[in-house]
Amino acid sequence: MSRNIYDIRRWGIILFLLLSMIVVGVFLVYSDSLVKDLSEQERDRMQIWADATREIVNAGSWDDSESGGSNMDFLLSIIEGNRNIPVLLTDDNGNIIMHRNFSLPEKLDSTAPFFISEANQAFLQKKLDKLRHTPNVIDIDMGNSGPQHLYYEDSKLLRSLSFYPYVQVLVLLAFVLIVYYAVSSTKRAEQNKVWVGLSKETAHQLGTPISSLMAWMEILRESGVEPDMVAEMDKDVKRLSTIASRFSKIGSKPSMETEDVNDVVVRSASYMSTRISRRIKLTITPNSEPLPVNLSAPLTEWVMENLIKNAVDAMEGSGAISVTVSKGKERAVIDVTDTGKGIPRKNQKTIFNPGFTTKSRGWGLGLTLAKRIIEEYHGGAIFVKKSEVGVGTTFTIEFPLAT
Repeated sequence: MSRNIYDIRRWGIILFLLLSMIVVGVFLVYSDSLVKDLSEQERDRMQIWADATREIVNAGSWDDSESGGSNMDFLLSIIEGNRNIPVLLTDDNGNIIMHRNFSLPEKLDSTAPFFISEANQAFLQKKLDKLRHTPNVIDIDMGNSGPQHLYYEDSKLLRSLSFYPYVQVLVLLAFVLIVYYAVSSTKRAEQNKVWVGLSKETAHQLGTPISSLMAWMEILRESGVEPDMVAEMDKDVKRLSTIASRFSKIGSKPSMETEDVNDVVVRSASYMSTRISRRIKLTITPNSEPLPVNLSAPLTEWVMENLIKNAVDAMEGSGAISVTVSKGKERAVIDVTDTGKGIPRKNQKTIFNPGFTTKSRGWGLGLTLAKRIIEEYHGGAIFVKKSEVGVGTTFTIEFPLAT
């Protein structure tokens, strides 16, 4: 059931991303359409501006009638009406005849408005060189005066609109990431509170029957029950006490002691070796030299036992398990390898999630608690080093070496 939950969530995330991409794509296409429409409108305006310029140059052929003066006023109003599109008018040799709406590096002298300083001339020439490589040019046939060319830049509105969709997408992504982080952090905090409460409550509930069993053990000894039988029962009662102690340590910072990780691994693996099927071969290979690590031995043994038990379940009755301790770069490395059924690649990251399990029974909390113990309490790492379906799996634990 839990595996289905994570499969549903994974497909839900994929569907959400696809829908988001579709929405963003539609938004960008629509914005691009608006930009193209505005660009065409600006070109139409520049075409009218160019036509007005041509008519003004050819104004000498008009008569001095009232209609001629009205036409001139109308054409001049078109020229003056362009206050937001930067334009350059050049002759056929590339000489700049007129410029408009450019933010020049030096202000024009009001007493000599047609004088262009060297700085302004260089600025306009760079603009012209750049505009020659764009489609924003309109050729004007001036008749006897020869051809002229009108170059223009996109208006500030058009340039802003071109970038606006991408800015919106970035803002939207930032907002989604912030919300996702906030929700994930809140959910993780709530989950941690639940796991801690569950662990402590389990330890509390186990305390009373364990105390009662210890008392019954004393009664059995005094009643003359076979000592070997009582000794085995006593081991199991002490085991229950150890388990309750481990649960009680979840949620509170455990006491750390510097120990040789070899001893902890050998101790936990040896305990499990007498409690698994004889058809499963368990091999323990400690490191050739001591590896001192600051750790909580009871919790680390719990993690090791959990990994070995999972390996046993994965092999379904027969196979081999190898536990190897080695030294990495400033790290103690523990590899637990089995010859079980393996873990599909899609599940290798979700197996540490709370409630995830492939077994018909179990809560799916073992690996979740193991990850918490190793990473949060010990500052180490636990992960699937490699796994192949039908071949086996290797889990790796890394502890920082004690200085």
